[in-house]
Amino acid sequence: MNTAELLARESFVELPARARVECLLDAGTMRELVGPFERQTSPWLPKQDIVTQADDGVIIARGTIDGVDVVVAAIEPAFQGGSMGEVGGAKIAGALELAAEDAAAGKPVVPVLLLETGGVRLQEANCGLAAIAEIHAAIVALRALVPVIGVITGPVGCFGGMSIAAGLCSHLIVTREARLGLNGPQVIEQEAGVEEFDSRDRPMIWSLLGGAQRAATGLADERTDDDRARIRARIAAAVAAGPTRLARTADVAAWDRLLEAIDPAERAEAGVVREVFARHLGGRHE
Repeated sequence: MNTAELLARESFVELPARARVECLLDAGTMRELVGPFERQTSPWLPKQDIVTQADDGVIIARGTIDGVDVVVAAIEPAFQGGSMGEVGGAKIAGALELAAEDAAAGKPVVPVLLLETGGVRLQEANCGLAAIAEIHAAIVALRALVPVIGVITGPVGCFGGMSIAAGLCSHLIVTREARLGLNGPQVIEQEAGVEEFDSRDRPMIWSLLGGAQRAATGLADERTDDDRARIRARIAAAVAAGPTRLARTADVAAWDRLLEAIDPAERAEAGVVREVFARHLGGRHE
């Protein structure tokens, strides 16, 4: 991206979740499902004097992208750190299950998941985890029928059980600002110690968990810039593609070889990780 393009671009990352959905869908096609006026709020947050949000931080909308029917699920990072609770998780799982029914009936609807989440909401952990498990199952069922598109753009990233959902997607798009990991930096530091992983070391964190690293190792399928037009164009291209076999989750033997090659006594370095991925996953990675 040159200087003129940089000055002309409009940030996607800075948009709230509902505005992200609006900018992706064709004009005039957005129809929100289980919207804020239905007041489906978390029953668990008030018990701890936490203010709820009318949509529980998840926006579900039907519409089209370049004429293709889609259902978009967007997690609001500004509400509870994008944490996934019972209601928000059920909204996503329900939308995916309806998309599977439509696809099986010959009316394909492509799911697009805008993932910006720190993982399950601790105040409702069991219910949230159950919902995330339903999301995983629905993605796997859908992948054979239509492509399932995952998108991670902002610095909140995608962690916990929803990082597995991201990995299950047919096509995963990230920006350089995104982060992706099973555990967040603070959790790793808490469990392994600051010598192993200093959660204040931002360059180190992005070098290992950031979008550029995830795309280079093949854990994400492509990296794009934080620009509304570019992100929409990449999502539109992925939506238009048919369902494909996902080697990232199917080639179990390759992952076993990779894990055997890793020495847990050595501290992870970005360059070393890329080299190990390239050596053991058939040259798919940079």
